Amino acid sequence: MTIDIHIPSQRLSYRGRIYSVSTSKNGLGERNGSFCTPRGRHIVRARIGAGQPLNAVFVRRRPTGEIWTPELHATHPGRDWILTRILWLSGCEVGFNRLGELDTMRRFIYIHGAPASVPMGVPGSIGCIRMRGEEVLELFERVSPFTPVVVHE
Repeated sequence: MTIDIHIPSQRLSYRGRIYSVSTSKNGLGERNGSFCTPRGRHIVRARIGAGQPLNAVFVRRRPTGEIWTPELHATHPGRDWILTRILWLSGCEVGFNRLGELDTMRRFIYIHGAPASVPMGVPGSIGCIRMRGEEVLELFERVSPFTPVVVHE
């Protein structure tokens, strides 16, 4: 089964379940430094965060030991919160979203949890695909490494 991400509707579907997501506020694009969500065929290259609690905070794919709260958020304004679980994506289309300046994995593009205060259903990330914590936890438990992911315009 394939994780299907439909950009116009800001929806992710997998095995009959549909989740509201938030993709890049800068739109679609593959170039490094664009802060855009990359299109095309990908795979889940790594699953990160198994066993961590809901709203666990990650920095550089490592849990910090913090749990996101509105108070923690207030002490770190502007922080790009990566919470609960990470599904690290890798492009499958050489010259489009894989290798060189167009490499999804080297751009650190994830499907990951976000604070409850972050709106879903509208673009707002800096490239990643954001989900509600409980929903990314559910998705994480349902997928394995190398699960196909397609990002559609």
